[in-house]
Amino acid sequence: MDEELKIFIKVWVYAIISVTYCYYISSRIKTGVLRLLSIIPVCALLYLLPLFSSSRKLYMIPFTAFCLHANLKLFLFAFDQGPLFPLPSNLPRFICFTCLPVELQQNPKSHPSQNHFPKWVLGIKVAIFGVLLKVDCYNQPKILLLVLRPLEMYLRVELLFTLIKFLVSITLGCDLEPVFNEPYLATSLQDFWGRRWNLMVSSTLRSGVYTPVRRVCGRLMSSDRARLMGFFAAFIVSGASHELLHFYFTRETPSWELTVFFTLNGVCTAVEMAVKRTKFGLRWQVRPVVSWMLTMGFLVLTGFLFFPFV
Repeated sequence: MDEELKIFIKVWVYAIISVTYCYYISSRIKTGVLRLLSIIPVCALLYLLPLFSSSRKLYMIPFTAFCLHANLKLFLFAFDQGPLFPLPSNLPRFICFTCLPVELQQNPKSHPSQNHFPKWVLGIKVAIFGVLLKVDCYNQPKILLLVLRPLEMYLRVELLFTLIKFLVSITLGCDLEPVFNEPYLATSLQDFWGRRWNLMVSSTLRSGVYTPVRRVCGRLMSSDRARLMGFFAAFIVSGASHELLHFYFTRETPSWELTVFFTLNGVCTAVEMAVKRTKFGLRWQVRPVVSWMLTMGFLVLTGFLFFPFV
């Protein structure tokens, strides 16, 4: 058996044992600091597990990302918040909801737009992804790469997460929240990052970063500014997480370009939100097709900070 595959299986066993401890032991401890102290060793282990391997193979990349996401979920769990509250009804659900990018569907009507797209749209995405795999993107003109790389990454992540969601839904016999909401249709940065791109991570960042920062800043400044600070903080944390993810695979000193990418998007999203609330923003309405072109253009042009590492 491939040595890297053996390591992959071993670290998953460690992760499952650690999460099982949280389900049976930490959940019985009073919510708050004491429960957090009982979870900290598990969080530390989840940060260390990806260091067992520097492989960039397909099965190691999502595992490393899931470890980072699981830590934030467990932090929220210590305070009875996030996707692990209320406590899932059984251990398999707790393990899946902690370690995988899935979340129990709370309100079937919360994402009605997901039902508007026929099943064949997924087939088209699979076909496009297959074509991109056959195309040597790195030998294409740089201008074309700005489109091909984001498209290939989006399809890779969505198809992988959709497969995981399907398998978990069948195994657990429950409905799960959608993972993506057609991000290529976003008509603003707020729409893209807040309502369409990687909804599981967005939900966890909202509960674990945005809401606490907004609550603290709300005591020091106006509610609008506190909202912007919370939004900006979520982007900073996301950028730092991606830098750590890159370090796991390369063992190189961070260049901070990924952090700059998310910080830039956070600043521009905050500015966009602020402008929309001004009299000028309320009076001057941009046509959807124009706002879509501006949004996609901005994301593609700033992508040069992100995609050299993909």
